[in-house]
Amino acid sequence: MKKNLFVVIIVLFYVINLYSQNDKYFDAPFGGGIGYTSGWIIPNVDIINNQIKSLGIPEFSNSGFYISGISGFMYLGFLKQIRVGGIGFGGSTSSDISVSGINKEAVFSLSGGGLSVEYTLPYIRDVGISVGTIIGRGNLELKLFQNKGSISWDNVWSNLNNNSTQNLNKSLNNSYWFLTPTINIDIPLDRFITLRFGAGYQLTFGDKWTADNNIDITGVPSGLDANSFFIQTGIFIGFFSF
Repeated sequence: MKKNLFVVIIVLFYVINLYSQNDKYFDAPFGGGIGYTSGWIIPNVDIINNQIKSLGIPEFSNSGFYISGISGFMYLGFLKQIRVGGIGFGGSTSSDISVSGINKEAVFSLSGGGLSVEYTLPYIRDVGISVGTIIGRGNLELKLFQNKGSISWDNVWSNLNNNSTQNLNKSLNNSYWFLTPTINIDIPLDRFITLRFGAGYQLTFGDKWTADNNIDITGVPSGLDANSFFIQTGIFIGFFSF
């Protein structure tokens, strides 16, 4: 009996000690995961709208457009509350019109990818509220099209040779670096799935404008950039403890 009691005491001591260690381990959030994110981004399109309006193309909406991508993160065990990760995203919107058989269209798109560093607030449990930033590279692209119905294979080459066509297209690209302050709220459904709600503002710098086959563009209006506010939601799978 005493022997059995001794064994029980040893087992209980081991369990309590293990629980204490786990409790200490859970003092800071840990884990990580990968997921799909969707969002809404609101760039300033006023300058572009003035230009496409002069071409007879309806203006882009000032309320923004849909973006989506993949994101992931992992907590650093040696730096409490800190997590690092990566993100890639993209989205586009378009506007078109057809007059007297001539079709005109403008397509505006934003894309990018970068490294994220975030700090999860320590005094909130069960959910993760994190503030941080993303630094990376991005691209703004504006494509302009004008065409009149179908075109034959032979005319593709003859039109390029004699420059006599109503089928035109132009591609303008702005590549840049961005720094994006963010706030994210992660709500775990269980240990392996979490929902995210967040927002941020993309600040761009070091941009360069080119056209078509990487020809430099000069005289670009100073206010034309990819600075944008966005909101996002996402679902992540992995292992999470907040």
